[in-house]
Amino acid sequence: MKIRMKTRLRSGWLILTFILLICFNVKAQKQMTNISGDLIVFHAGSLSVPMKEISAEFSKIYPKVKILSESAGSVASARKITDLHRPCDIMASADYSVIDKMLIPKYADWNIKFASNEMAIVYTGKSRYADKINPQNWYETLMKSDVDYGRADPNSDPCGYRTVMMLHLAEKFYKKPGLAKNIMGKDQEFNRPKEVDLLALLESESIDYIFIYRSVAIQHNLKYIVLPDQVNLKNPAYASLYATAKVEINGSKPGEKQLMTGEPMIYGVTILKDAPNKAAAEAFVAFMLSKNQGMKILERDGQPSVIPMPVQNFDKLPAILKPFVTKK
Repeated sequence: MKIRMKTRLRSGWLILTFILLICFNVKAQKQMTNISGDLIVFHAGSLSVPMKEISAEFSKIYPKVKILSESAGSVASARKITDLHRPCDIMASADYSVIDKMLIPKYADWNIKFASNEMAIVYTGKSRYADKINPQNWYETLMKSDVDYGRADPNSDPCGYRTVMMLHLAEKFYKKPGLAKNIMGKDQEFNRPKEVDLLALLESESIDYIFIYRSVAIQHNLKYIVLPDQVNLKNPAYASLYATAKVEINGSKPGEKQLMTGEPMIYGVTILKDAPNKAAAEAFVAFMLSKNQGMKILERDGQPSVIPMPVQNFDKLPAILKPFVTKK
């Protein structure tokens, strides 16, 4: 009799637990579908392709959220917040230090490092000397009088100042004094505010080569030269070497300068303190950082995950984002 009673009680608890789980899931689903409104995302140009794909997948789960995505150089994106005081929910930078230096602590509390990349020299099959350029002679090819190349503006985009850093590192690696100065002094009319602006010039055959992220080449099915790790700003093992390359860019105030120091290439993302739609922003960033959702798209597009990494102000992170970081 006691055994039957225990069995019935156990069965009753199982049924009750099952019912509670169903109720919890229904409630969670309601909360999920209730997230709505505009979601403003400022992001680096090199995130344009994956962000479009991530947004499309996110919208299948959160159909009431309208994603308003703006691509620009990461520095320029940050200045939309600091100088123009434009409303923004999420800022995703090609250089995590842009968020650290320009947005924290006034505009944001934390910064999650989420992906990596590397510098490359990108071209098409129609570029001059496309059949001859290689990792040993690329700088000689770019200096030819009949070759034009483009690079991003260091004052607008991390790709721009990373290009300058890369050239200084290349000067040391190849033992070619003056290499950086000579290349930067050539074809200055093809400098552009952000790296993706250069793609139109390349694809229209207005120029032959561009300095850009390897991920952009992969996303657009372009040819590229893989540079040595001592030059490409990819490998953490060379962090101390990268730190010897420094570039001054315009600061947030007229006449102010900001020193950028070379380091392994890592992207960062944050939600602004005064984000108009924090609920949607938290859901989007969680989706973007999830291994089988947004991060799967980023890795496919040539931007490998670095999750989890230490984060400052761990206690200020939304609970939903804490699984993607470690406490500093």
